[in-house]
Amino acid sequence: MKLEEFDYELPEELIAQVPISKRDESRLMVLDRKEKTITHEVFKNIINYLEPGDCLVRNNTKVIPARLYGKKETGANVEFVLLKQLEGDTWESIVRPGNKLRPGTKVIFGEGLLQAEILDILEGGTRKVQFTYEGIFNEILDKIGLMPLPPYIHENLKEKERYQTVYAKYEGSAAAPTAGLHFTPELLKQIEEKGIQIANVTLHVGIGTFRPVKEENIEDHKMHTEHFYIKQEDAEKINKAKENGKKVIAVGTTSCRVLETIADPKTGFVKPIESDTGIYIYPGYQFKCVDSLITNFHLPKSTLLMLVSALADREFILKAYNQAVQEKYRFFSFGDAMLIK
Repeated sequence: MKLEEFDYELPEELIAQVPISKRDESRLMVLDRKEKTITHEVFKNIINYLEPGDCLVRNNTKVIPARLYGKKETGANVEFVLLKQLEGDTWESIVRPGNKLRPGTKVIFGEGLLQAEILDILEGGTRKVQFTYEGIFNEILDKIGLMPLPPYIHENLKEKERYQTVYAKYEGSAAAPTAGLHFTPELLKQIEEKGIQIANVTLHVGIGTFRPVKEENIEDHKMHTEHFYIKQEDAEKINKAKENGKKVIAVGTTSCRVLETIADPKTGFVKPIESDTGIYIYPGYQFKCVDSLITNFHLPKSTLLMLVSALADREFILKAYNQAVQEKYRFFSFGDAMLIK
């Protein structure tokens, strides 16, 4: 398939720059794949589309304040975005300005609270970086780091927690699993009280999720890999729903990618595992585990738009996106949501 088949026109003013005041009062577009209908809702009414015995699968990763501003020994300003912990205090990082940060360069952050040395240049221009410090690394990040907001968000985030889900637990992401940002503790409680199981997976989201596809033929694109794990108790909840003929609803494309990576091709059942995934889902893919998907509106020509087009049919998705533009939905990370059922 050609990359241009996943393009659409988006006025810049529809890119949400700040989160809505109440998480669950964002808009929700409901796509019925069978009936080919589009319904406009408020997110908190998503409970009406979930049935007792269904299993809602969410990603409980926590975003670290991975954007760091520092200075070289020469005094020149530099910027780091931490992508992935490689081992110990060694990280893969995006650095700017890249041409000035060669192996051996040393950088100071937070007036000496944190020091870094560039060890190597990795594929794609990222750097292997060794950090040194006194104390606890994540506590230092909390003091001097900023949330690594996507490049299309230009407003400052006043409250750090608004780029976290309310159930974020395990630190390690360079970006939020944004479909989960719409849930409140109250809504999650109502969902459980209705008899819907809630299962967790943990996938640490990399900044590669924002990297554009450049290949003309989408099949030639190479996906980045991300680390994930799923526990026994959560696998059992998912398998129980499958056994009983109930739906597995993935909250976000990250949860979806984990489930489809580990699902048995015949049964759709999953097992507890810790691994990496570089699964690439685009039209033609046959889903093994996921029955429905809660997701935000994605960038044109992105792998995430390709994933939802694999689940709901590309023409139907583009029709829905064009309708979202006409109805002035809010797009991307702080934007409105879609349920594909």
